[in-house]
Amino acid sequence: MRALFIGGTGNISIACSRLALEQRIDLYILNRGHDTDLPLDANHFLRGDIRDGRSAERALKTLDFDVVVDWVAFDVKHVETDIDLFRQRTKQYVFISSASAYQKPPNHYRVTESTPLANPFWQYSRDKIACERRLNEEYRTNGFPVTVVRPSHTYGETWIPCVVAGHGYTVVDRIRKGKEVIVHGDGQSLWTMTHNSDFAKGLVGILGNNRAIGESVHITSDEVLSWDQIFAAIGAAAGAAPRLIHIPSELINAFDPETGAGLLGDKAYSMVFDNAKIKRLVPGFEATVPFAEGIRRSVAWFDADERRRVVDQNRDRMMDRIIEVFQRAWPG
Repeated sequence: MRALFIGGTGNISIACSRLALEQRIDLYILNRGHDTDLPLDANHFLRGDIRDGRSAERALKTLDFDVVVDWVAFDVKHVETDIDLFRQRTKQYVFISSASAYQKPPNHYRVTESTPLANPFWQYSRDKIACERRLNEEYRTNGFPVTVVRPSHTYGETWIPCVVAGHGYTVVDRIRKGKEVIVHGDGQSLWTMTHNSDFAKGLVGILGNNRAIGESVHITSDEVLSWDQIFAAIGAAAGAAPRLIHIPSELINAFDPETGAGLLGDKAYSMVFDNAKIKRLVPGFEATVPFAEGIRRSVAWFDADERRRVVDQNRDRMMDRIIEVFQRAWPG
């Protein structure tokens, strides 16, 4: 099987690229020249800008593919470019959407692929929804062979997933220094963390899978945790009990609308994903990395090199400010 990954070196996609190579998929990667440790020969790295159709055509030359996966399409213009480029070049086009596209606020915490798509809070999610609609229209009218994949909160060794502190070392630094760590809401809403190596098993399993054409599917872990449990696991991996402070998502949004959009448009609600569909499409699929183990790997990766242990000073100060205002307004 010959596959093209557009991007292919990010937090989620790097694990999929590695697994594809392990399974002897003939993998090509198109990007603008990002460094990677993937064991590919020079001919399989295609240097071009997918945002520039002519640049991408020059990079692709006469190549065609059994499957194309676009990891970096975020609005309708992006998928229009892909439709034009790959209409005659691929037997399957996989669009990486987002589970944040599902209805917010949800009518029910249990989410299937038939849950409506609607998100009034987050432009990122609305753009993904618009992309899905355009691609599905092209599938219905012209047979464009699309498969939509919706990841949820997926992390790997280079990420420590934390809503307000970002995905770097900052939250671990706060925990180890005994500083308070913000948890949105009351910390009891339910959430799903998926290790990128588990996501990769589902994604690679649908490549070249004719039963996935015209379908939408999410790929997540079956492990369900509260946010308090998630932060407790981060603290255990960091070697210190976190001092948690629960702050309303609306207050966080007032200080940081970018983070707030991802809260109010996604993580502020209980979301538990029914993975029956991916298990039908990929028999034997199972997420096997519990969050406690995955986050230990992540913290160990940061601890292995002092240069990785960078504190985002802007986020750190912002969290201090949010906590200060909250404690003044609600003392004790």
